[in-house]
Amino acid sequence: MKKAIQLLGMFSIILFVSCSGNDGFDGRDGVDGRDGSDGLDGISAQVFEVDGVNFDFEADNNWFATRLTFNDFTNFEILESDAILVYRFDGEVELSDGPANNWSLIPQNFFVSQGTLQYTFAHNFVDMDLFIDGNFDMATLSDDFTQNQFFRIVILPGDFLSSKLDKSNMAAVLSAINVDEESIARISMK
Repeated sequence: MKKAIQLLGMFSIILFVSCSGNDGFDGRDGVDGRDGSDGLDGISAQVFEVDGVNFDFEADNNWFATRLTFNDFTNFEILESDAILVYRFDGEVELSDGPANNWSLIPQNFFVSQGTLQYTFAHNFVDMDLFIDGNFDMATLSDDFTQNQFFRIVILPGDFLSSKLDKSNMAAVLSAINVDEESIARISMK
């Protein structure tokens, strides 16, 4: 019995050692950047803000929607593999050292007297659709939710999403991609 187990073990080793196959395809070339310890340096990312966004009611779908075409706001090439993060401006909060902007990562839910509504979005490499969906007659929704909205859009290479970064933390995202608040382009649709 002992010899049978040894033979089986040797056969298994020979079988696994002799296996060969395609190594797979080469990955996308990286972008040269500053050396760093977080492994995220050199990532091509872009952040921009769109203020004055108005949603239109679509009765057939019982939701509000608007479309933002990327090349209207950026000259940055968007790839199908890129990730898009969208943050909605929730106003200012007062901190001990002064006011600060308050941003919420979409999807974002609200509970109103009529029911529940949610900001959400869908995107491809050309444009993105922003939606306000809900579980009630959306035609009754206040203009406070549908008109003059302010969004921050972050475009990241798809590889970035494998990091352990908290994407709901706007400051952490901006720090990881080396973008400071002052350099963010702001586009007004008003």
